[in-house]
Amino acid sequence: MTLDGTNTWVLREPGARRSVVVDPGPEHAGHLDAVADAAGEVAVVLLTHGHADHSEAARSFAERMGCGVRALDPAHRLGAEGLGDGDVVEVDGLEVRVVATPGHTSDSLSFVLPAERAVLTGDTVLGRGTTVVAHPDGRLGAYLGSLERLHALAEAQEVAAVWPGHGPVLTDALGTLDHYLAHRRQRLEQVREALRTLDPAREDLARAVVEAVYADVDPVLWGAAELSVRAQLAYLGRPGS
Repeated sequence: MTLDGTNTWVLREPGARRSVVVDPGPEHAGHLDAVADAAGEVAVVLLTHGHADHSEAARSFAERMGCGVRALDPAHRLGAEGLGDGDVVEVDGLEVRVVATPGHTSDSLSFVLPAERAVLTGDTVLGRGTTVVAHPDGRLGAYLGSLERLHALAEAQEVAAVWPGHGPVLTDALGTLDHYLAHRRQRLEQVREALRTLDPAREDLARAVVEAVYADVDPVLWGAAELSVRAQLAYLGRPGS
């Protein structure tokens, strides 16, 4: 479920002394040593969200590097500073603008780098495939709003590339977000169609929808698909969520 693993981003202005590290990832010694070597002096660790594959090592890495951790969820912070929509993190000429993008999780954030016209999306947009809306914490209505918000940034040419939490960099932000929005609308219509033929009172309604709508998906992934279906059912106001 993590594609090629979690992308950890080391951000630093050319010639600057300090770095910003985004999503240190899990407690993997070799990975963290490589991040420390690449980062040098670290001013702060930022988290896109609190899932363990992004955040597990944040505290230990920050303690090792002598800095704080900023996140939306206080449970994942180290130090007094939080992080929220509209915040601007500035380190030695580097500017990171924070955009709230809930949906995958309630605490999901994206980070815009104006100088690069890039946005770090965590799990809100992936380098390959599409994102699980992790119900019940994740909400489809919020997620669609987040996609629209990122789409507006791309349409205004404030961002041109997506730097995701998993998978490769995407160089066509607008096209990617067009695809993501179209995919969600298509899935919602498929769920509506499936509900027309299923008994709404059945206890396994969400799994039955998965079997109907995600028949082309490897069954190994059906557990994750069921989380998204439960989010879709909640969005549609149907039981089974």
